[in-house]
Amino acid sequence: MTKFTVVTITYNAAALVGRTLDSVLHQTYEDVEHLIIDGASTDQTLPMAEAYKEASDASACGHKVIIHSEPDKGIYDAMNKGLMQASGDYIVYMNAGDFFPSADTLEQIARRCHLNEQPTAELPAVLYGLTNIVDGEGHFLRPRRLAPPPRLTWRSFRHGMLVCHQAFYARTDLAKNLQYDTRYRYSADVDWCIRVMREGERMGLRLYNIGMVVANYTEEGMTTLHHRDSLRERFHVMRRQYGLASTLLMHCWFVIRAAISRFTKNR
Repeated sequence: MTKFTVVTITYNAAALVGRTLDSVLHQTYEDVEHLIIDGASTDQTLPMAEAYKEASDASACGHKVIIHSEPDKGIYDAMNKGLMQASGDYIVYMNAGDFFPSADTLEQIARRCHLNEQPTAELPAVLYGLTNIVDGEGHFLRPRRLAPPPRLTWRSFRHGMLVCHQAFYARTDLAKNLQYDTRYRYSADVDWCIRVMREGERMGLRLYNIGMVVANYTEEGMTTLHHRDSLRERFHVMRRQYGLASTLLMHCWFVIRAAISRFTKNR
């Protein structure tokens, strides 16, 4: 049976993490490992995580929950810790405040992608799906503006991060060799996704479109709060991956597209 590792990064996240833990707890798919990588929280995050682990241990599905708490060097350092501990066939990051749309999300993914009918060596490099945006209380706001194309390649991200990080399932054996670049503060996830997809192509593995909403993403993340710095850093990621000329052309198009959107709204 194909195993999923869900990684949740927390630091003083008691106000948000409850709905994330609940959404994993109620997943009907049985083979789930949940790694909670905490940055030495001083609020109620850890007691909540421990209570969640007890509830999960007693549940019918019996997901494996591992809690690791210690100071880290930032969110991407914490993500690398989760990546290196993961034992599932696929890894996905579902951070504090983010959650699965339904109790059978992972079950539907496994069924739609025919995961349990394939040899492990032939599993797709990446499974990807759609994302809805929710507010700080978990209420639906809108579908994510950027959406993946029917056929995704590593070159697709020249047009922006078309797949939300929480909707990007990477094959763990492949991803372990491609850790997050901690020189980036806000955009290491973009860089990592591109490198994972690029390595998948090199190995002749597919990128599989799940074709459904697989994540609810809380809007006020670090990238949203530091939007200008994030855009600047993302430019450097794109230049590194796609070259300067291509990156400049695409960013010119981004500016034109934004201007057209503003003009249309104001008419």
